[in-house]
Amino acid sequence: MAEPDVIHSWSAPRSLSTSLMYSFAQRDDTEVVDEPLYAAFLKATGVDRPYRDEVLSKMECSGDKVVKDVIYGSGSKKYRYCKHISKQRLFGLPSELMSKGKHFILIRNPLNILPSFEKVHPPSFLELGLGELVSIYSDLCQMGTPPAVIDADELQRDPETTLRGLCDDLEIPFQASMLKWKAGPIPEDGVWAPWWYKSVHESTGFSSPKKYSRTFPLSHYDLLEQSLPLYNILRSHVKHSSSLLSSPLPPPSLPVPENAKLLAWVGDEILPREMAKVSVFDSVVQGGDSVWEGLRIYKGKIFKLEEHLDRLFDSAKALAFENVPAREEIKEAIFRTLITNGMFDNTHIRLSLTRGKKVTSGMSPAFNRYGCTLIVLAEWKPPVYDNDGGIVLVTATTRRNSPNNLDSKIHHNNLLNNILAKIESNNTNAADAIMLDKDGYVSETNATNIFMVKKGCVVTPHADYCLPGITRATVMELVVKENFILEERRISLSEFHTADEVWTTGTMGELSPVVKIDGRVIGDGKVGPVTRTLQNAYKKLTEDSGVPIPTYQEP
Repeated sequence: MAEPDVIHSWSAPRSLSTSLMYSFAQRDDTEVVDEPLYAAFLKATGVDRPYRDEVLSKMECSGDKVVKDVIYGSGSKKYRYCKHISKQRLFGLPSELMSKGKHFILIRNPLNILPSFEKVHPPSFLELGLGELVSIYSDLCQMGTPPAVIDADELQRDPETTLRGLCDDLEIPFQASMLKWKAGPIPEDGVWAPWWYKSVHESTGFSSPKKYSRTFPLSHYDLLEQSLPLYNILRSHVKHSSSLLSSPLPPPSLPVPENAKLLAWVGDEILPREMAKVSVFDSVVQGGDSVWEGLRIYKGKIFKLEEHLDRLFDSAKALAFENVPAREEIKEAIFRTLITNGMFDNTHIRLSLTRGKKVTSGMSPAFNRYGCTLIVLAEWKPPVYDNDGGIVLVTATTRRNSPNNLDSKIHHNNLLNNILAKIESNNTNAADAIMLDKDGYVSETNATNIFMVKKGCVVTPHADYCLPGITRATVMELVVKENFILEERRISLSEFHTADEVWTTGTMGELSPVVKIDGRVIGDGKVGPVTRTLQNAYKKLTEDSGVPIPTYQEP
């Protein structure tokens, strides 16, 4: 007899761990052991169970001996499957418990665990053991052996695919016998089986999940709030998920891969990317009721920060926001987010201020009694357009909002008007779409302000139907400073078609030359001299001005 290859299954109670043990018991090359550390756990902790005395009398109580003689003792089959409950991993057990064998973690949504748990024992955070499961995952990762994670819901929904994937992770062959077993107990059941295993003894395989779960007992609501984040941490490491509401699409690649691990400010705290979320009761979710600004960072300085904050507060006041954070609070959140991320250059911030969370869903701002929600989303982001070779625009059929309907001087998050125009540009593979006002004059693009040059004169539309952009105002100042003629007036679409030069302006894209509009080549199809002059002047301005980020030191 030799020492088998040990497979460790770690789970919380009520997670189909017994069904999975029954599954492995059907293999012709595997012996199973049901919670070998249970007696050691009961003896060390003193916790009460209706079967406590029987367990202590029939099982080995020494954790050291269990690890050496039961878990890693000799056996007659190639594999030994050990079913473990996470809370039974006691401090002081031999290190071999974790360093040897193959480990995997079985998880289940506490929303599905808690309703049935108290049939035998009142649930608690410790009894659920999700904290210890996260610790087990972390410890194994630090050892260089990250365990596979499978979800009990996936196991019920598609047993064969889930088991095949698990066997691949464990580097053992899948056996079809794992999918079925005879009803009734098996000899390897622990002495606690009469209290816990009734449904398993009545089964002959993994049962399909119920379409509708039972009503959740509100007495466990606090425990659910405590445990669900830990479940979600582990669930993020499940390789294959086919949840009812999950997307069938593979994870997309990011435009800037470094942004996969960023930290964002939401409310009053900094959170990792996938945890940075707002409430379903937040006004930005309920009705796009929010204002925003785009900020760009150049070599340790935030360009035009004060001007952007002026507009943010003006927009919030125009929309009658209440309990708005103080200016210094917002600046502090911006600084802290940038410093925490180490983002001091080539960075863009999407700064949002929502009306805040509501006490109940609905349109009325009277429901907003929590104060505003501040979001600081900083990303590594170079200019988003081709500012060297130029971009192509098309004209959208979607008209720009009239001040009669929604004043564009309010920099609000309700961007459906712009998005509809952007869809039109996407459909033609253009960079953006020009939007006209109600009378057919050019207003702006779906994302930027727009300028043109004709016979040496720089012309831009009135900011009546468009946002009076801060980059727009900066470029207008540079036009005058560089001794070009500046004119602000109504401009027809045909004037842009026949212009000598065209460019767009915005914080995210800076000055972007336009070389073609609606199939018409602008000028000679190359970036014009006025555009180049202003691009250089803008670049110098960003290098020389801006609000310094505290703690930044030039490399």
